[in-house]
Amino acid sequence: MNVYMKVALVHDYLIRMGGAERVLLELRNLFPEAPIYTLLYDKEKMGKYLEGADVRASFLEKFPKFLRNRHKHLLPLLPIAAESFDLRDFDLVISSSSAFAKSIITRPDTIHVCYCHSPSRFLWDWNHEYIRDMHLGFVRSALAKILVNYLRIWDKSSSKRVDYWIANSRATRDKIEKYYRQDARIIYPPVKLPSFNEFLEAQNENYFLIISQLTPYKKIDLAVEAFNKLKLPLVVIGQGPQYQKLLKLAAPNIHILGWKGEKEKNMYLKNCTAFIFAGEDDFGMAPVEAMGWGKPVLAFRAGGACETVLEGATGEFFDDATPEVLADGVRRLRDNLLNYSPLVIRKWAEKFSEEKFRQEIMDFMKKVGYNS
Repeated sequence: MNVYMKVALVHDYLIRMGGAERVLLELRNLFPEAPIYTLLYDKEKMGKYLEGADVRASFLEKFPKFLRNRHKHLLPLLPIAAESFDLRDFDLVISSSSAFAKSIITRPDTIHVCYCHSPSRFLWDWNHEYIRDMHLGFVRSALAKILVNYLRIWDKSSSKRVDYWIANSRATRDKIEKYYRQDARIIYPPVKLPSFNEFLEAQNENYFLIISQLTPYKKIDLAVEAFNKLKLPLVVIGQGPQYQKLLKLAAPNIHILGWKGEKEKNMYLKNCTAFIFAGEDDFGMAPVEAMGWGKPVLAFRAGGACETVLEGATGEFFDDATPEVLADGVRRLRDNLLNYSPLVIRKWAEKFSEEKFRQEIMDFMKKVGYNS
């Protein structure tokens, strides 16, 4: 290998800020000279986070905006777009992927490391719900199933192009092993925690909090129904296709606030009673952010939450995705509030800090052959 290796980063889409995009930003901090390849780039939304970055979007970026904004309709072209990136000049390529970025084509001697947020959900563990939620009708639904079946075969085959896998949790590692028959090293995503002095300023202003994309698999409607029955104050921060539905569903004790900036979001985290995590996610950064402020978490017992929430010490679990069982979990959490130590919760959250992520990523890259 060259003494000075040329590095490139590849990410599925840069169209909104979420947990996967925070991982990419940390990778960019570690490799500031690396260009970033992505299928779609919304400069209006993401440009402020990527100031000075060399972002190289695929040919899909030349499509009309109304089509780019509906990337589900671009599904047949997404594999072609990922394979079209010219990465011949690079010695190390790091893909940040939950869909197509891992399927890039590199030189035979290029090291390809994939940081996997999840194997493609819409092809594997979420494929039935994905087609159902598109409301396509019988004929188009049948065609979509054929396309998804083809893409599943392509996805498994193209996964062999990755040399080394990193999973964001045990849950993701197990899926990589099941669907792709590959081993993966677990490195938890970087969670931005408040400073210790900020943590000491946290208060309890008697409301529960959700911060999430408002999409079906996040199960925000489940939490809203539970809090409708409990008549306890709940604040929901986030945006997504279920926003209007949740507004109609919510009783007066529930406030659906839409998207908020980092500063405002942190004010709600700082002053909430506890955090609610109603859906199953492969990791889930928001509950760990809440724990960084010393706040206990009520989470559905599945996925990454089983690794990030320590039952009885940093929060509680509920076991069935029904409003009644979630409401019972809220009651248990309220009964235990005085038993939680904010300091213990904060200390636990430090396992998932940005500093730890940076150190573990660089150690891993050096182990697989990266020379800086």
